[in-house]
Amino acid sequence: MKSTWMKWSALPVVVLMAGSVGLAQDQPAPSSQPAPQAQSGSPSTPASPATAAAPTPTAKPKPTVAQRKENQQDRIANGVQSGQLTAGETANLEKKEVAINKETAADRAANGGKLTAAEKKQVNHQQNQVSKQIYADKHNANTAHYGNNKVGQRRENQQDRIAQGVKSGQLTAGETAKLENQQKGINQQVAADRKANGGTLTAAEKQQVNKEQNGASRNIYHKKHNAKTQPQAQPKP
Repeated sequence: MKSTWMKWSALPVVVLMAGSVGLAQDQPAPSSQPAPQAQSGSPSTPASPATAAAPTPTAKPKPTVAQRKENQQDRIANGVQSGQLTAGETANLEKKEVAINKETAADRAANGGKLTAAEKKQVNHQQNQVSKQIYADKHNANTAHYGNNKVGQRRENQQDRIAQGVKSGQLTAGETAKLENQQKGINQQVAADRKANGGTLTAAEKQQVNKEQNGASRNIYHKKHNAKTQPQAQPKP
């Protein structure tokens, strides 16, 4: 009887110990790995690259004074080469660019090589006006008609050389204005001679025009190979 009681008395202890062992086996083992992320759709789930919002495009930086200046020269050069700008129109545009360049240089000299915010704003305003003039001149009825004759071909060749010098920076705005004024003078003379001769040039007039273009050609070469250059704008980093 006594042994039976002891057997049944020990049973709860065995059951309790077995339960403790089983409970211990259900606990997660300590691990150095990070806890798994929440399932997709959970408020705490970070957005995947595929569903992330597109980045807001940054505003395009405004061109610097030098970049704006170079852009204007490129537009003028293109107009000269295409024939959209006559020699007179080009000379007038370059005179305006010369004035802006001189004002900018004076402002920089007065401010230790820099421009104030107000001065930059003023230069930009002036370049806006020149930009409108370039557009108007390139789209008006005045165009450079060269013709298939020797005089016209020589004239076109001179304009192409000037345009290349402007685009490359070998010719400054001031040099270009002078060269185009020279071409303007030759063109006016040719037009007057043609009008006086029923639309043609005499042999002597052709010889005179060729001589003047020879002088202009030497002038173009010297101005393209002297120490004066149009500084090219450096791209922003």
